[in-house]
Amino acid sequence: MSITSKMHHDGVRAVTMSYPPVNALPVAGWFAVAEAIQAAGEDPDTRVVVLRAEGRGFNAGVDIKEMQATEGFDAILAANRGCYLAFKAIYECPVPVIAAVNGFCLGGGVGLAGSADVIVATEDAYFGVPEVDRGALGAATHLSRLVPAHLLRTLYFTSRTITAQRLAEFGSVAQVVPADQLDEAAFAIADEIASKDTRVIRAAKEALNGIDPVDVVKSYRWEQGFTFELNLRGVADELRDDFVATAPSSAE
Repeated sequence: MSITSKMHHDGVRAVTMSYPPVNALPVAGWFAVAEAIQAAGEDPDTRVVVLRAEGRGFNAGVDIKEMQATEGFDAILAANRGCYLAFKAIYECPVPVIAAVNGFCLGGGVGLAGSADVIVATEDAYFGVPEVDRGALGAATHLSRLVPAHLLRTLYFTSRTITAQRLAEFGSVAQVVPADQLDEAAFAIADEIASKDTRVIRAAKEALNGIDPVDVVKSYRWEQGFTFELNLRGVADELRDDFVATAPSSAE
């Protein structure tokens, strides 16, 4: 289980998540993503970052089983802090971040992809935020960057998912490709960006963040406040216990 970061070629750095079986990141994983992205942006040789994953899907969110195995509120506090820092690191990374999404992208996965500058996805990829089923709130900030306002509310309240192809129709996913072409497509866009003057691209990233209509970092922190309330009330624990009791085993 790891987060790795290596220069792929010519200023394009790949940050890869590998937490089998479903890339549900434990607390340490979220902090590791934040550290890897932050270090990539601070490296003057890095011109573009491709955030990708190994395995069955891009990301299944927070490791709820780890959270429920921990007494008190330490796990939820750490997970929320880790997610906040990971999403913030991607959004504020001085160079563009391309999310290469394979398979499922759920909960915190939408936070990762929605914080990125470009999304490329496989034909079988789908996105969703099932937070209300887990007694939490969050990543609506990032889902709102992918879909129109009323569809956001429908997806959020129902925990429904949406396909990459549908998101491509909205313009939020740049390209949908067969699974075996995902890396090729993501790195092709990365190469195109990396070929530009990095001084201009870094300035453009900062400028585009500055004109966003919503402060993504503060907006997500607002959402997290309601997650803390639901945990203090005991609602979140009840729903997470139900999830753990009915979730398939890792072997399955």
